Amino acid sequence: MTRTLDIAPWLPWIWAALIGVAVAFYVILDGFDLGIGILFPFAKNDAERDRMLASIAPFWDGNETWLVLGGGGLLVAFPRAYSIIMPAFYLPLILMLLALVFRGVTFEFRNIAQHKPFWNAVFAAGSTLAGFCQGLVLGGLVQGVKIENGVYAGGPLDWATPFGLLCGLGVVAGYALLGACWLMLKTDGDMAARAAAKAKVLLIAVLVFMAAVSLYTPLTIPRIAQRWFTMPNLIYLAPVPIVTALVAFAEWRWIEARRDAAPFLASIALFLLGYLGLVISTFPYIVPPTLTIQDAAAAPSSQFFMLIGTLVLLPLILGYTALTYWLFRGKVREGAAYH
Repeated sequence: MTRTLDIAPWLPWIWAALIGVAVAFYVILDGFDLGIGILFPFAKNDAERDRMLASIAPFWDGNETWLVLGGGGLLVAFPRAYSIIMPAFYLPLILMLLALVFRGVTFEFRNIAQHKPFWNAVFAAGSTLAGFCQGLVLGGLVQGVKIENGVYAGGPLDWATPFGLLCGLGVVAGYALLGACWLMLKTDGDMAARAAAKAKVLLIAVLVFMAAVSLYTPLTIPRIAQRWFTMPNLIYLAPVPIVTALVAFAEWRWIEARRDAAPFLASIALFLLGYLGLVISTFPYIVPPTLTIQDAAAAPSSQFFMLIGTLVLLPLILGYTALTYWLFRGKVREGAAYH
């Protein structure tokens, strides 16, 4: 008990960091396999779609572990935030989960189906809808959630705004970019060349969406404008957009050069830089603009108890993830298919 009390002031920040890392891992790892689904309608034929599925088959279910960790951590460590976020974004979150379920069903049924177009459409729709709903939730959180007396006080469609739509489309484009770069890494020949052509278009789209969000938020949300454009913050934070521009330029050159891993790693870097920008814009709020990390924290004893279990399981998850990617490294050759 003494040890729990000693670290009590740090527990909310430890949990915030763990949840933040879990969300980042989910966006990156599940992002590229959602991107494969988003690109499904643009494949040349069913043989190419088979190869696309084969490239993510060993990874897709393990990637979603991070979504469970992030959501479970939010419930355990920040129950007040969980109780507000769920009713505020009930519809997009339910649609996201249903989309992920139908997408998972496709992995099993498409391979044995005599007529694949239906399952192709389900896989593409589920992947696109899941990414779009995640963007809607992101946009709603950045804009702010209406809270009165510690509970959600807004309407069921407060998330349905032009900014939410912008974020939804931006996330879909970003996941598609990750998927295209993943195909550059995992395939070869004509398929990799077509993936590179798609990646160039998607990189431009992602940069347009990032620029639009970066301009919209400070112009319409005073707290974000104050965070980025007051001194000395302006000087301290200037490297973020500068590094983002440099990474985007490097990725463009690497895509043109048909590098294998470099474009995918650069896409990850773009996502992490965008994520960092959002954290900077909203910190220390876990539910902007009123509920901070410390305000939403559970009792120290509950946080400490669950932290012990998490610190035991987290290395196992990381080890399993690393082992899977190591075992299934290398190119997916023509003719490969799931199962």
